Amino acid sequence: MAPKNKFTREEMVDAAVRVVRKKGAATLTAKSLAEELGTSTQPVFTCFGTMDTAKAEVYVTAERLFNEYLMAGLKEKISFFGFGTQYIRFAREEPELYRLLFLIKSDDLERSAFATMQHMQDLVQPSLTSIYHISPQEADRYFRDLWLVVHSLSTLIVTGDCPYSDREIGQILTGFSISIYKAIKEIPGFATGEFDRDAAFRDLIQKE
Repeated sequence: MAPKNKFTREEMVDAAVRVVRKKGAATLTAKSLAEELGTSTQPVFTCFGTMDTAKAEVYVTAERLFNEYLMAGLKEKISFFGFGTQYIRFAREEPELYRLLFLIKSDDLERSAFATMQHMQDLVQPSLTSIYHISPQEADRYFRDLWLVVHSLSTLIVTGDCPYSDREIGQILTGFSISIYKAIKEIPGFATGEFDRDAAFRDLIQKE
């Protein structure tokens, strides 16, 4: 009969998350988790069986925390703006969990930055179509392009390469938001990518 584990599964998952937060996902081993708990590795294997199981539980916890940030953003008056600010906030406040979710390649296609973007796109689409009076297809193009900017800024924050203040980041997001919306409204076929790029640039240049 296996000895009873003095730690609950929840306590052990919390400890595993703390290890990842402190030093990154690559440092999560039976030894590092045991050290965080102040015990031997035996309770770790008694609880999880393998470290792959422990790592999977940490991933699920990171996803849940990320979703809590996003849900808070979606409750703001302008939901897609709330999404952007909360996405960046998660990167700033939980850099190692962000790295785990979005910067470590996974063989599971449902666990990728792009899959997350598509999920959020579906959540925000009704707000975009209502506020900006655009079609669902145009809303998806708007969101995708703005997400690319948000994701890039968040990644720069996590890797320590972002030179911009929160105020500057707000200005960048506003600038891209206006640019994308203006292109959708004024360039026929922009949302589908079926537009004359040369003609669009030529018109802009001739307005100078």
